[in-house]
Amino acid sequence: MPIYWDHNATTPCADEVIKAMQPFYSEKYGNPSSPHVAGKTAKIAIEEARQKVAVLANCLPEDIFFTSGATESNNIIFLSMLLVECSKRKQIVTSHLEHKSVSEPIMILAEKGFEVLYLPTKNGVVDIDEAANIITPKTALVSVQAANNEIGTLQPIKELSEISHKVGAYFHTDAAQALGKIDVDLDWWGCDLASFSSHKLYGPKGAGALFVKRGRSGFPWPCVLRGGDQEQGLRPGTVNVPAVVGFGEACALATRYLFDDIAKLSSLRDWLEKTLLDWFPWCIIHAQDAPRLPGTTSLAIPGLPADLLISNCRDFCISSGAACSHGTVGSSFTLQQITSDTKILDATIRISLGRSSTKEDVTKFVHSISKILKRLS
Repeated sequence: MPIYWDHNATTPCADEVIKAMQPFYSEKYGNPSSPHVAGKTAKIAIEEARQKVAVLANCLPEDIFFTSGATESNNIIFLSMLLVECSKRKQIVTSHLEHKSVSEPIMILAEKGFEVLYLPTKNGVVDIDEAANIITPKTALVSVQAANNEIGTLQPIKELSEISHKVGAYFHTDAAQALGKIDVDLDWWGCDLASFSSHKLYGPKGAGALFVKRGRSGFPWPCVLRGGDQEQGLRPGTVNVPAVVGFGEACALATRYLFDDIAKLSSLRDWLEKTLLDWFPWCIIHAQDAPRLPGTTSLAIPGLPADLLISNCRDFCISSGAACSHGTVGSSFTLQQITSDTKILDATIRISLGRSSTKEDVTKFVHSISKILKRLS
């Protein structure tokens, strides 16, 4: 089995998650909208999962709405803004670091007459001083991710939220890469909206959540989705009960092990980077001095293109960037905020460690790179 170092793309389901989900495929398969006993059993399971997600994110359960993942949650937010017929606020503030599920819906809004402004960044982190000048009473919504999926940088979410609220703007954060990896505190952050995905924290794919402060009544726009009363009409359609149950269990595990995971992955990431620099002093660690996710390293070894490294390092599952961008032409906007050197961009890979990662994996990795470089010399 190859060593899996791509946990920012997806994580394996934890054993406890699989066990929790299993009965809802074959035994407790009722539709949670049905009034009978089978439906009520499924409904209770959903509400228990909602409570578990809320505990991990430090928010009220009634402010959590289940979706298929952060991509759907993000699209619900931005595309719903299209239904506002008249508004004095037609400005959105964001960054070039955002996931495509934020940046692409925002471009649709731009095509429909919204003004889009981008916050400058330094070393992969939003410049908070400039943000105070750019976010104005014209701003309707500010959207900045909590943690970057490619280079792992963490953003000053609480400060951005405060700046937004001072001018009467709503604040949203895509926290898909943050939940279960760092201490996410929506109450302290002061977010109005937030998006999550289950499969980033050892839960199943196809489940996620949209956080709306003050619940359904706090959603500031007409909802773009129609078709039923599930999730109070904010996300109509039959809830994926097994996946939601798995999401809840993954959040319960993260609540239990979060700080142990942070300590382990931070230490292992630092040791990985030190070892790489000891063996290959010309190696470049992107945003090394910035606050980052515990297990994420974005690096380049100039002279060793990323595609060549990945194809010759078959014992490891690593990537050259975001999974959603695989196969696209050109370097990512995120990396272009770090450097304009095409040789460095072409050589950049992403390593995202997980609970199963070890120091032995690191040793094996540096030996593999050494062998590749020798073959190329």
